[in-house]
Amino acid sequence: MKESFFRFVLNNRLLVIFLAIAISLLMGSGIQHLAFSNDYRMFFSEENPQLKAFEQLQNTYTKNDNVLFVIAPKDGKVFTRETLTAVAELTKESWQIPYSLRVDSITNFQHTHAEGDDLIVEDLVLDPQSLNDEDLAEKQRIATSDPLLVNRLISPSAHTTGVNVTVQLPGKKLTEVPEVANRAREMAKNIEAAYPNIDIHLTGMVMMNNAFPSASQDDMTSLYPIMFAAVILVLVVMLRSIPGTLSTVIIIILMIIATMGLTGWLGIKMSPPTTTVPIVIMTLAIADCVHILVNFLHFMRDGQNKYEAMMESLRINLQPIFLTTLTTAIGFLSLNFSEAPPFRDLGNMAAMGVVLAFFLSITFLPAMMMLLPVKALSGDTLGSIAMVRFSDFVVRYKKQLLWGMGMVVLLLISQIPNNRLDDQFVKYFDETITFRQATDYTTENLTGIYLIEYSLESGETGGISDPQFLQRVEEFANWYRQQPHVLHVNSITDIMKRLNRNMHADNDDWYRLPDQRDLSAQYLLLYEFSLPFGLDLNNQINVKKSATRFTVTMESISTTQLLEIEERAQAWL
Repeated sequence: MKESFFRFVLNNRLLVIFLAIAISLLMGSGIQHLAFSNDYRMFFSEENPQLKAFEQLQNTYTKNDNVLFVIAPKDGKVFTRETLTAVAELTKESWQIPYSLRVDSITNFQHTHAEGDDLIVEDLVLDPQSLNDEDLAEKQRIATSDPLLVNRLISPSAHTTGVNVTVQLPGKKLTEVPEVANRAREMAKNIEAAYPNIDIHLTGMVMMNNAFPSASQDDMTSLYPIMFAAVILVLVVMLRSIPGTLSTVIIIILMIIATMGLTGWLGIKMSPPTTTVPIVIMTLAIADCVHILVNFLHFMRDGQNKYEAMMESLRINLQPIFLTTLTTAIGFLSLNFSEAPPFRDLGNMAAMGVVLAFFLSITFLPAMMMLLPVKALSGDTLGSIAMVRFSDFVVRYKKQLLWGMGMVVLLLISQIPNNRLDDQFVKYFDETITFRQATDYTTENLTGIYLIEYSLESGETGGISDPQFLQRVEEFANWYRQQPHVLHVNSITDIMKRLNRNMHADNDDWYRLPDQRDLSAQYLLLYEFSLPFGLDLNNQINVKKSATRFTVTMESISTTQLLEIEERAQAWL
């Protein structure tokens, strides 16, 4: 049966070529439906318990997807009239960013202080141009001494500051993230043009989400042409057959088009892992084609005509190529057991590509070689000569190689326990990527983008005002501040201590938690009523006032270190 099939392919070469191209292009028409996912949640399945907990926390409070403008004055001084004016302008303009929910900066920070029996809640910096040098020094003292600001929106030395924009992405369109990122870049350029003394670095979760597809697309447009050129060069040198090289390259192109098209038809979203699929399946397609072509050219050198040489090559290669395709496809399909959806997609796409490569190599390739003029070159190819010499070497030194390679294998096996599963999202990006540069600068000069968040439950409505609960939260915050790699801890207790001091005429001796529940509740209620729209405490306190959000900002550390710290925190709790 297989011989009849191969004879049909060789005898109807034009029909086979036409059908192969037509079917591949029909599959490839699904490319129009391809889209890049730009949400870090894509790495987690809907059943993932950590993702569920994260979504529940964000539904209870507010989302923390953000754009962070990091403002770096060239003179190293944030508290100047010019720089503060730029910060105030950027703060105001940031409300115009699509889906913006909240904007925090040192200028609109809700500073509290006492005036007689009144609690005054106002922006820390109202009119930068009206401030004299003494006012600027006082504003700097307040900002750099407030635990809610230091290492979050202002550096301890006041040489760098930030404007943090929290966005509420609906999650309905793939254009949401690019829309926010593009608007943020436009604003940063406008501010830098208006204030030449400052540089602005853009980071945050939204910018990271946007950087993933952007970097992947850049790689595809810059690296893939180089890869194809290298493949063509190697094939020409090794096969010494222009028709064979041309046919292989066409198969690679058709296979990639068909695979990516099927991906689009199936609704699979592209992600950083799946952008490697063309490289993976190209390698396997080359292997299939080279197996057939090497034997085909060998038989022609032995005197057989094209038809006989191709029939014999297909006969002896069909079974090994089929078994290789089958086992490879099964291996890739096993990735469906992965917890990360992008790796499931990678496995499915690669499996499709492997199967397509198999069918094209036993149909399109033989038909093309029958159609194109092929000359049987005298002498062996460089590859065959090298393999003959290598096989002679192996046979001559078989015992030494057996013991030597056995020892090497045992040595490598002994190092398996040293493998560690680790990750660092920022290091997914090369140092040439703008997002990586901005994030590295931010971590070194202001704050981090790695967060650990908790929803600390009091167990009763209004329980966040309970002195015992607040004391427990304060102890947890102090414990976290003593841990390595911690840059900032955002806790409701810092607000409560400040309010308690304010209500005692700003006496520093009263910078502590209120010792009565009703006082805590009254202070909090008074403070909430004084806050302007968009700067309320909904991001820290739930509706029933039974729980509070507790956020820890970390340096750019590995996931192993992050999990170790979180494990110690759970033990403390």
